[in-house]
Amino acid sequence: MRATSPKRITAVPLQFHRSVEAMEVWSASRGGFSFVISFESPTGPGFHGRTGYMASWRPLDPTKGAIRIGGSPFQSLAEAEQGCNRFVEHLAALEGLGWSK
Repeated sequence: MRATSPKRITAVPLQFHRSVEAMEVWSASRGGFSFVISFESPTGPGFHGRTGYMASWRPLDPTKGAIRIGGSPFQSLAEAEQGCNRFVEHLAALEGLGWSK
């Protein structure tokens, strides 16, 4: 049986899509990792927390929890996307150094 090689992480910008139409939640994945951005506020519908765009990542392994991306909550969706893309670049650099998940 042929072994499958691990997915490579590329530092190409993530393409986020709206995951839940009724809520402000966007997601993207790359190289075995999932990235999610959600809008949070202390009151009202949706997720409750500090007002802003919360960005997180996790391995696609369903047993692993999400980890908040530094700088969250961001003031805009574009800033949250930039934070996720910077983290993808970080993961790609680690992979280039021989780090693997």
